[in-house]
Amino acid sequence: MTATAVSARRAAFNPRKLLHAREVGVLAALVLLIILGAILSPSFLQTGNLLSVGQQISQIGIMAIGATFVIINAEIDLSVGSIYALAAICTGMAIAAGTPWPLASALGVAVGTVAGILNGLAVVLLGVPSFIVTLGTLSVFRGVALLISDGAPISLSSSRPGVAEFNLLGQGRLFGIVPMQFVIFVVLAAIGIVLLSRSRLGFNTYAVGGNKEAARLVGIDVKTVKVAAFALSGFTAAVAGVLGLSFLSYVQGVTGTGLELTVISAVIIGGAALFGGSGTMWGTIIGVVFIGILQNILNINGISSFWQTVITGLVIIAAVAADTWQQRRKSKA
Repeated sequence: MTATAVSARRAAFNPRKLLHAREVGVLAALVLLIILGAILSPSFLQTGNLLSVGQQISQIGIMAIGATFVIINAEIDLSVGSIYALAAICTGMAIAAGTPWPLASALGVAVGTVAGILNGLAVVLLGVPSFIVTLGTLSVFRGVALLISDGAPISLSSSRPGVAEFNLLGQGRLFGIVPMQFVIFVVLAAIGIVLLSRSRLGFNTYAVGGNKEAARLVGIDVKTVKVAAFALSGFTAAVAGVLGLSFLSYVQGVTGTGLELTVISAVIIGGAALFGGSGTMWGTIIGVVFIGILQNILNINGISSFWQTVITGLVIIAAVAADTWQQRRKSKA
């Protein structure tokens, strides 16, 4: 294991720094938000409402898992909303053509993963900033989704063979209680935690995001690490897209527009730095839950969706400002 990777591992697991981690501050804010929600609405803490929140955050949460690897790599992926739609369109068209739903779902996930790999290759081979690359592929993947579907929506009737079983992924509940989408999110989040904090890929991700030139000098394949991050981002966006289709039984080419902003927001609120090298999967999960709880409280209390957008934006600005202040304090120290 390289010296840089060892350093990244110590930074991730040093218990002396636990109380100084930004994730602790976000967690404290989440606890305060939950208390506020309970005060404002008696129905907030009811089991049904909390399970509903779990279902609502699942797709964003799944997408945020892959986005965390990209952002820690000091990159950005603006195309995840388009990949979400493209994967759902491919899956829906395959099922409508009579393909068994497991194979159709695998096809959709594979298409999303390939799209992520193409993003990564464009970044590392062309040397173009990921912001520009994924801003372009945001339109490219969206255009492909519209082209292959001819701009028409795809609706899956439960009378079709296998559709009822496919819908259980998005609409079913484990033991009749816990939404299946939330179960899938928890499983993928657990895998993400292990990958980021205990695998060589995770160690190298921190090293490359912290200083890619230093990482290259100690033998880390920087290009492979970056492509792997984008591949994970494409994979998780595609999984979310398949779940979205399963939940609604409906998709069109413009589905998922704007999701990339919510996904990036969750990762940033969770403590990941936009310039890379820091952040944790636990922080991302907290950020996802924070956004979900905030939106739920606003909905329960009848706050206009326009004000919800304003409030969410202010929270993002506050999170970035807190991160910038923390980095300046570290630099002075």
